[in-house]
Amino acid sequence: MGQVAHAKPWFGIEQEYNLLDYDGHPLGWPKNGYPGPQGPYYCGIGAGKVYGRDIVEAHYRACLYCGINISGTNAEVMPSQWEYQIGPCEGISMGDQLWLSRYLLHRVAEDFGVKVSFDPKPMPGDWNGAGAHCNYSTEEMREQGGIKHIEAAIKRLGARHAYHIAQYDPSGGLDNARRLTGLHETSSIHDFSAGVANRGASIRIPRQVHQDGCGYLEDRRPSSNCDPYCVTEAICRTTILNEE
Repeated sequence: MGQVAHAKPWFGIEQEYNLLDYDGHPLGWPKNGYPGPQGPYYCGIGAGKVYGRDIVEAHYRACLYCGINISGTNAEVMPSQWEYQIGPCEGISMGDQLWLSRYLLHRVAEDFGVKVSFDPKPMPGDWNGAGAHCNYSTEEMREQGGIKHIEAAIKRLGARHAYHIAQYDPSGGLDNARRLTGLHETSSIHDFSAGVANRGASIRIPRQVHQDGCGYLEDRRPSSNCDPYCVTEAICRTTILNEE
């Protein structure tokens, strides 16, 4: 990161995860069946829609107490699946803070007798997987007219799609292959795509960024069990050092 410090790279990672009972079954799911179809659980509230909020809120407080730059949390699409956001963090601190937040999540869940899974596709079938979307910008992207630098970065990221897929999960892409199918709000692992406000693209430009003409991009490919140091390094190598 020392080689790219002049660019002032900022990162924010959306860490998704699943809460499981001791038997490895998703928390709150019927033991001999499945809950209702996805739909009412995302950002849900109320019994029967969310499971484990006490763990989520205890983890949030633990992160704040430790000085981690946690900036939000929400229930996700699959029941017992949650997300929290870390960032913005500059440079290598992104990896430092995400790793510590993961440790705290495991430690807090232990007190509740619940397991935490960072597997990107813990339940096969018509259920969303779990990712670690990486929001990224450099100083020139954040300045007026920065959209041209965002678009240039996206072009470079597309040219190195295979390299990034290999860096975005600890199994060189095999874990993500179960998640990045082109379904359940993902792009296909085999293809690169980008778009404005497109949740099914590899790279999403938020609508507000497109309107403002500056800001950041969201790389939606990293898996929930990614190494954040590898993810942020790969992005910087491609978009700042211009490696090919």
